[in-house]
Formats: sequence, structure tokens, C-alpha cells
Amino acid sequence: MGSHPGRGAVGASRIAHWRAARPRTAALLLALALIPALGVAAPASDTASAAVLVDYPSWDDVQAAKADEAAAKAEITRIQALLADLEDEVAATQKVAEEKGAIYAEAQSAYDEQAYIAQQLQEQADAAQEEADDAKRTAAQLIANLSRGAAGTDLTATLFAQSDKADALLYNLSAQQKFSSTNQQLYTRAVQLQNNAQSLTDQAAVAQELLDELRAIAEAAFEEAQEAAIVAQEAYDAQAENKARLEAQLEVLTTKREVTEADYRAGVEARAAASGGVVNAQGWANPTSGYISSPFGNRYHPIYHVWKLHSGTDIAGGGYNAPIYAAADGRVVYAGYYSDLGYYIKIDHGGGIVTGYAHINTGGMLVSVGEIVIAGQQIAKAGSTGGSTGPHLHFMVYQNGVLTNPVTFMQDRGVTLG
Repeated sequence: MGSHPGRGAVGASRIAHWRAARPRTAALLLALALIPALGVAAPASDTASAAVLVDYPSWDDVQAAKADEAAAKAEITRIQALLADLEDEVAATQKVAEEKGAIYAEAQSAYDEQAYIAQQLQEQADAAQEEADDAKRTAAQLIANLSRGAAGTDLTATLFAQSDKADALLYNLSAQQKFSSTNQQLYTRAVQLQNNAQSLTDQAAVAQELLDELRAIAEAAFEEAQEAAIVAQEAYDAQAENKARLEAQLEVLTTKREVTEADYRAGVEARAAASGGVVNAQGWANPTSGYISSPFGNRYHPIYHVWKLHSGTDIAGGGYNAPIYAAADGRVVYAGYYSDLGYYIKIDHGGGIVTGYAHINTGGMLVSVGEIVIAGQQIAKAGSTGGSTGPHLHFMVYQNGVLTNPVTFMQDRGVTLG
């Protein structure tokens, strides 16, 4: 097995990075504490109350006003004012959700990057330990073969179990010309490899310690953002029906077109119908169609011009409002604005598997937090919100809390992305 002399240097630079990250960790905790204290969540409850107290016009009111020009103008003015109020109220709750979503995104991003680093370090440490163990076994066997029968000394057990006696033993063997310079080099190399393995193990432990800190921060930020997203969605849902009806009533008054409640309902139902994706025999569906425009892994960011972890696979080609489907059955655990990822949906499929769908178009989220979805169900429409250069789906997969390559993950489940 070959040696890896660069591991130690990489580990040292990571240690410096982790220590530098601690002030940001504290800042995130402070931000989470301050947001509720600032009272920014107040508009959400105000919105819910307003939705109950507002006296909306009925279809009978509209039909009666249509017959009189002055009454029609007054009703138009009233409806336009109600629509403006609805926009303001929904915007207020959305602003809170975006602020908390941004904090959650930063905390989760820090955790994801650290989890990726910790996983790589642990893999390196395990490989280094295996290499060291192989070298020790080889060296010990050679030494034991040379010294077999000499005063009954069992060097295989002694050299590495009692390192304080190693120098004396090696000296005696050399003096007796039973230990060549080649064997001395084998022993020295085995010790060096063991030291390198121990160093990497220590670094992995430090990485895990910081990861535990970041996990707690990300979980707290998630709770805040999830609650804000739920409030914003409830406010939006509560007002959406009123907004659609008001706009239809306004059209009746401004165009004098005959529209009844039954016509309006039929239109709503037609718009609600959504197509489904194809589900394979394993119960998985392709989240969208198109080509892979950017793979998972470290890359040079096209907007921020820095090297950073690209947390998912970008699938483009479908344009704005291209359907996005749930990759498998699950429960929606987040649906809201998520900073650089724009509008974002996260689905927990159980068994440690979570998928994410980002850059959703404004107004393109079709599910909400807590909703149960099935594989192939349309959950959103593609867009370019957040840090994006064009419409596409940024598709993410977590396994036991750690980001993984969506392409290989989906391939193992019979789905080819792109």
C-alpha cells in the first residue's frame, strides 16, 4: 500500500479553518437569539387576525354593484384596496420567513461543509491506520523470523507493545548482525505510518467536535425557519382564496363579463390539476427532466467566484415552471425561502434519507410543511430564485445527515438524472 505524505499538511490547514469558524458559530447563535427579541414575527399573527376580520364582498354584492356605475366604481376601489392589503400582509410574513431562512441556510451550509470534511478525514484516518497496521505486521514478521530462537524473545509482541524497549532490542539485534539496515527502515516506516494515522485520527476527532456544535446550531435555526415558513404559508393560503376571488370579481366589474361562482370554482379546479412523474418499480421518480448543468462536489462558483462545495446536482433545460416531482414518498419538513438556494423544499423519506429541491420559481411551491407527498407527485415549478444564473432544479440528497452525490444515489435506485 502506498504512502500519502500530504495528509498531515491538509489536516493542519483544516484545523486552522475549524478554529477560525468558531466566531461565526457564536455569531449564528446570537442572531438566532436576537430575531425573536426584535419582534419580527408579529406581522404573521396580525395577518391571521386580519384574514378573519376583513369584510370581503360577496358575489351578490358584485352583481348588485354592476348595475349601477357609481356603485361599481366604489366597489372597484374597495376591491383594489383589499388586494393591496393582501399583498402587504403576505409580504410581511414572507419577509420574516426569508430572514430566518437565511440564517438557517448559513447554519446548514456550515454544517454540510463540515460534515463533508469530517467524513473525508475519517476515511483518510481509517485508510492510514490500515496502512500502518500492514506495515507493522510486515516488519514484525521479518524481525521475528530473524530472531526466532534467540533467547526466546518474541519481538512481534514486544517491539510495538513495549516501545520503550524497542531501541535496546534493535541495538542488540544489530550487534548480533541479525537485523539488517533494510529491516531497520521497515520498522522506522511502520512507526512513521502509525504516527501519521494517529495524527489523522486526532484531526478527525476535532472535526467531529466542531460538527456536533454546528449540528446544534443548524437544528435550532431549522426550527426557527420552519416555524416562520409555516406561518408564511398559512398566511398565503388564508389569503390566496380571497385574492383569487377578488380578482375574478374585479374582472366582472371592469369588463362587465358575466361570471358566476360556479364558473370561478371550475377555473380553480382546472388550475389545480397537476401532472405526475414516472415512478419506477423501486418507488423512485426522476425529480425533473433536462440535462446536468453542474455536478455535485467542489467547484468554482459562477456567481461568487470562490471554490466551495456544490451541495447538489443542477438539472436544467426545462425552463421556467418546468414540473418538479417528489423523488420518493415522504413528508415535507421545509418549504420556504432559503437564502442562496431561493425557494426550497426539503422532504424526509425516512431511514436517514432526505432530498432537497432548490431555486423554485416565485409562487411555484405546491406543497407546505408537514404535508405527506408520494413519489412522482408534482411539488413545485422550476425557477431561478436565490443565487442562480438561469432556471433549473438544484437537487440534493442527504444520507444520515451528510450530503451525498445525487447522481450515484439515484442510479442505485434505478433513476438516471439528466
